[in-house]
Amino acid sequence: MHNQSAQLLVISQILLTLPFLICFIAYVVAHVISHRKRRSWPIFRTALWTLGSFSALISVIGPLAERAHSDFLLHMVVHLLLGMVAPLLMVLAAPITLILRALPIHHAKIVTSILRSSPFRVMTDPLVTAILNIGGLWLLYTTNLFVLMHQHLFIYVVVHIHIFLAGYIFTASLIYIDPLPHRTSYLYRSIILIAALAGHGILAKFIYANPPIGIPSEQAEQGSMLMFYGGDIVDVVIIFILCLQWYRQTKPRETIDNNETTWSF
Repeated sequence: MHNQSAQLLVISQILLTLPFLICFIAYVVAHVISHRKRRSWPIFRTALWTLGSFSALISVIGPLAERAHSDFLLHMVVHLLLGMVAPLLMVLAAPITLILRALPIHHAKIVTSILRSSPFRVMTDPLVTAILNIGGLWLLYTTNLFVLMHQHLFIYVVVHIHIFLAGYIFTASLIYIDPLPHRTSYLYRSIILIAALAGHGILAKFIYANPPIGIPSEQAEQGSMLMFYGGDIVDVVIIFILCLQWYRQTKPRETIDNNETTWSF
C-alpha cells in the first residue's frame, strides 16, 4: 500500500509538472523568436514568468508538495503559491502579448479570433472568474472533496490544475496586462474584487472554526491564518495595480507621457 501511494505521488507530480515546464520553455522560445524579429521584449517580464513558473513548480513537485499531503499548513503554502503568487507573476509577464509577437501573422490572427470569441468573453468576465476561483475554494474546503483529493490521483491533479487556472484567469480578468477585446469597467472589476476578497477572507475564518475533515484544529488554525494574511499580501498587489491602471486611464495623456516608466502595468 505504501509503495502504491508513493507511485501515485510520483505520477501526480509528473502530470502537474509537465504543463508548467512546457509553458516555461514556450515562453523562452517566444522571447528568442521576438528578439530575432528585432522586436524587443522586456527582460523583467521574462523574469516574472520564470519566478511564476518556479513558484508553481515547487508547489507541485519536491519536498513541499510531498509534505503538504500530511501538513495542512504546508498545504496552504501550496495553495497560496499555486493559486495566487504564480498566477499574479505569470499574468504580469504578459504571455499572450509575447505569443502574438512571436507567431506568424496568420497564426496570430487565429489567436486573436479566439480572444474575440463569445466563449472567451464569458470565461474572462470577472464575475465568472471570481465564482470559479473563490467558489472552487469553498467547494474544496467545505465538502469531502478535500479528502477525496488525497485518495484519488485524478481528482488530485484536476483540483490542482483548477486552483492554478482559476487563479490565473481571475487575476487576468481584473488587471489587463495582455490585450483582451472584451474589457469591463474599472468600477465593475473593483466591485467583483471586493466581493472576492470578502469571500476569501470569510472562508479562511470558516476553516479556522470548522477544520476540513481529518485536519487537526491546530493545523487548521495555522493554515487558515496563513490563508487570510498571506492572501492579503497578494491582494494588495492586485489592488495597487488595478488602482494604478484606473488612475492612468483617467489622467491626462500629456501627464502620463511625461512620467512614462518602463514598468508599464
